[in-house]
Amino acid sequence: MYIDDIPIPEVWPPLIRKAILHAMALARYTMLGVHAHIHSGDSWDLRMASEVQRRDDEIAMLREELRITQTRLDKIPARNRPHFQRHERLAVLALKAARGWNLKQAAKAFALCPETIARWMSELETYGADSLVQTPEPIDKYPEFVAAIAARMTSVASCLGRRKIAEYFARSGLHLAATTIGRHLKQKGRKPQHPTPPPDDGAAEAASRTIKSRRPNHTWLVDLTTVPIGKGFWCPWSPLSLPQVWPFCYWVCIILDHFSRRIVGFALFRKQPTSREVTDAVEAAIVRAGKTPKYIITDKGTQFFAVNARPENRKQHHYAQWCKAHRIKPRFGAVGKYGSIAIIERFMRTLKDECTRRILVPYGFDHMRDELGAFITWYNEHRPNMALDARTPGEVYDHAAPAPKLCVLPRSKAPPMKLTVSFLAGRRHLPIFRIDKAA
Repeated sequence: MYIDDIPIPEVWPPLIRKAILHAMALARYTMLGVHAHIHSGDSWDLRMASEVQRRDDEIAMLREELRITQTRLDKIPARNRPHFQRHERLAVLALKAARGWNLKQAAKAFALCPETIARWMSELETYGADSLVQTPEPIDKYPEFVAAIAARMTSVASCLGRRKIAEYFARSGLHLAATTIGRHLKQKGRKPQHPTPPPDDGAAEAASRTIKSRRPNHTWLVDLTTVPIGKGFWCPWSPLSLPQVWPFCYWVCIILDHFSRRIVGFALFRKQPTSREVTDAVEAAIVRAGKTPKYIITDKGTQFFAVNARPENRKQHHYAQWCKAHRIKPRFGAVGKYGSIAIIERFMRTLKDECTRRILVPYGFDHMRDELGAFITWYNEHRPNMALDARTPGEVYDHAAPAPKLCVLPRSKAPPMKLTVSFLAGRRHLPIFRIDKAA
C-alpha cells in the first residue's frame, strides 16, 4: 500500500477535531495503565509520585470544569445571577482569607462585584458572623432550629436530600415529614437536593412485595457491579467503551440481608468473577454470620444462571450445585420487572453516589478494599433508613429498639436541638450526624 492510496479528506477541520478527542482518550487510556503498573510494583516512592501526579491531574481537570462554568456565568448580567445565602457568604469570606485574595480577586473568582464583597466584609465587622449565618431572631423555636440544623447538614454533606435529613431527625426523636424539611430549607435559602426525589428505600420495599423476609438471614440478595477507576468507560473508538477489567475498573460483589438491609459481606475482583469466586464470597459471608440463609435472590447473570443452556443442563451449573449442597433455595429476579431485586440495586446506587463518585478510586487493591469496608461500616451502623423506621440496618439486624418519640410537645414549646458532626475514619464523604437537645 502506497501513500497515494490513503484517502485524504477534502475538509480537514472535522477530522482534526475528532482526532483531538481520540488523542485525549488514548492519553487517558495509557495513563491508567501506567499508574496501575506503578501501583502494582514494590517501589513506595514511585507509588507516592504516581498518587501525587494523579491528584494534580484531577485538580487540573476540576479547574478546567470551573473555568468552563465560570465563562458561562460571566455572560449573565450581575443583577440576574443567583444570590449567595448567608452561610455561603461566610464561606466565601473564609476562602478569601485563606487564599489571601483582595476584593478584586475574590469578586472575579465568584462572579461578583468588588463592592458586594466589601459590603459583606463591612457587615461582618459590624454585626459579626451571626449576621451572615443565622436569622436575626434567636433560634429558640421549632421551625428555626430545624432550618438551621438542616442547612448545616446540607453544607457538610451536599448529597443529603430532604428525606435523608428527616431520617436523621427521626433518630433523635423528632418525627418530621420530608416536605416539612424541604419547606424549612427553602425558607433558609437552601433548595432541597431532590425537589422530586426518586424512589427511595421505602418505595423499593413497596415494589418488592413478592419477597417475604421474616427474620435476619432468612433471605439474602447477591449482585455484582462495576466501579470505574477513571470516572467512566467511554472512549471515542469502537466499541466506545474501555475493557471492564482492572486497571480500568473493579468488580464488586455485594451480599445484602433483605430483612434488615444490612450488608453481610462483599468481595472485590479485578475482572468479572466466575461463579465459583462468587459462591466463595457468599460462603465466607455465611461463616461470618454464623447462619445460612433459606433463600438467595440474584439476577440471571452468568455467575448464577446458564442463560444459553438447555433447561435440563441448568441444574449442572456450579451455582445451582452449590445452593443444593448448602440447602439454599435459589431464586431469580424477574427480567424487566421493577422491584424484583430493587433493594440491592438501590444500594448499588447509594454506593456509587455517596462513595465511589466522591473519591479518587484508588489503584491499590487493598486500599480499595479498605474504602469499601469503611463505607459499608458507615452504611450498616450510621446511615438511617426510612424503610426501617429511621433505624440503621445494623440496629434492625441486632434487634435494637426504634428511635423514641422525644418530641411530643407543640412546635412552639419543643426544646431546641444541636447538631454534632464527625467523620468515620476521617473520610469527609462519611459524615456521622448526632442531634441532641440543646443545653
